[in-house]
Amino acid sequence: MKSPERNNQLNEGEATIVVDSKGIIQSISGQACQLFQLDNVESGMLLTQVIPNLDISTIHPGNVIQHYGRDANGDQFPLFLRKNQFTLNGNEFELLTLHKNTNNHSMTDMEPQKIVKEMLDIKYALDESTIVAITDQTGKIKYVNDKFCQISKYTKEELIGEDHRIINSGHHSKEFIRNLWRTIANGKIWRGEIKNKAKDGTYYWVDTTIVPFLNDQGKPHQYLAIRNEITEHKRVVEELEKSMQELVDLKLALDESSIVAITDKRGRITYANDRFVQISKFSREELIGNTHAIINSGYHPRSFFKDLWKTIGTGNVWKGEIRNKAKDGTYYWVDTTIVPFLDEKRKPYQYLAIRSEVTKRKRVEEELKHTLTRIINVQEEQRKKLSREIHDGIGQNLYSHLITINRLSAELDHPLVEQMLEETTDLIQEVRDFSWELRPSVLDDLGLIPAIRSFLKRFSENYHIDVLFDCSLTQRLHNNTEITIYRIIQESLTNVRKYAKTDQASVVIREMEGIVRVTIEDKGIGFDEDKLDSGVGLISMEERARSVDGELQIKSTPGKGTYVILEVPL
Repeated sequence: MKSPERNNQLNEGEATIVVDSKGIIQSISGQACQLFQLDNVESGMLLTQVIPNLDISTIHPGNVIQHYGRDANGDQFPLFLRKNQFTLNGNEFELLTLHKNTNNHSMTDMEPQKIVKEMLDIKYALDESTIVAITDQTGKIKYVNDKFCQISKYTKEELIGEDHRIINSGHHSKEFIRNLWRTIANGKIWRGEIKNKAKDGTYYWVDTTIVPFLNDQGKPHQYLAIRNEITEHKRVVEELEKSMQELVDLKLALDESSIVAITDKRGRITYANDRFVQISKFSREELIGNTHAIINSGYHPRSFFKDLWKTIGTGNVWKGEIRNKAKDGTYYWVDTTIVPFLDEKRKPYQYLAIRSEVTKRKRVEEELKHTLTRIINVQEEQRKKLSREIHDGIGQNLYSHLITINRLSAELDHPLVEQMLEETTDLIQEVRDFSWELRPSVLDDLGLIPAIRSFLKRFSENYHIDVLFDCSLTQRLHNNTEITIYRIIQESLTNVRKYAKTDQASVVIREMEGIVRVTIEDKGIGFDEDKLDSGVGLISMEERARSVDGELQIKSTPGKGTYVILEVPL
């Protein structure tokens, strides 16, 4: 055994102690003597005299552990030590390398009371904030805190001694559980989310961290599981995932069935689906970044698009039919719905346009419209011809008979002659009225306004209904348009006479921007619009309006009268 004086030359090196298999110190460096404040080392001195309560056999070679030493004055201090083994002359020796724990300067930090207090504080903090369980190396529960009992709805007595299968929900696969055990059994920390089942059958989710506690051989001897309940979070996430999936499904359905485009607030295309590319015959690269002017057919007036942008720019949905032009010059029609997406200030930041191609339907409608127009024109021509024949034929013959009867009455005073005179006069008036109803000659000879004035005069005289007429029209219209306006006024006032039960009505014609608006109003009994039957008269008016690209509206309120509004383009 070297004396401390002879070991002074080692003071600048590491603090080391060599002990034999019996724990007797065989050699001690000067640095170690300084560490323990030893002036001399007696032969046969045991290691436990300077490092109490240390079982050196439990230390794994190469591992660093924290312990405490005792100096010559009996004061304890913390230190770190590492063990290495070697054999000399057939004998086994342990070499301990020692380092003082400089983070602690007095034994007060190592007092058992303070350590216990700190551990209790940590435990209290964990119990208040998290779900805690400790299991042995086989997974049997050794400890659970109150929050574990609260969320699992089992008592501590029901949990202690059981494994975590008692709260297994069956949600996770066997591979999931195997991977968990494989991780912690290898001394590694496992983190993840687990769905558990409480005693009452309800489910809950926990964000879990499982920490293995290792022995000196680096093998787990127990596990600490720290959990935080995330049931509400998982519910929200699942709802979001479900909503996202629904959105994905909706997008798929839209893409499969409709022409879809998204534009920014300035109208520049940011997304175009395959059907848009297919029908427009532009590539996606040609569409993205452009506005819909790239497919503008020039069919619609500026006012049409001005109204469209005014609608969606104020956050409202726009619906209508648009004629577009493909890259190859062909035209196609789309039934369009444009939905604004609004920001927190209720201002549009982008627009979703959903379209369905209606080219074939529009072609059929156009053909029907032309057919309808031809039928109406033929009808009007037949009316005109019949009116002329009645007026010039039967009317003139009746007038000749009237002259004859007048001559006869001058020569013969007989009651039958007077009766014939009255009946012939009435018959001539009826023929004239019938001829007028078929087609007033003034409409062809002088135009719409004189024809309306003449009709209203006859209407008021015959049916004792005063009709106010106000017209600001400054030009002659197309022949078909004038006939349509006349016939709709005629049919509307006929309905007033039959159903309104009023002696007043009005007809107003206004020339507006690009259109002529005709309003026929009465203050009669009105009717419930939901109960309006589509009779022959109404169908006829609607067909006539469509034949000149017009639009007919009928508005009525019981007890407040009826409006008939016709708008036709100039």
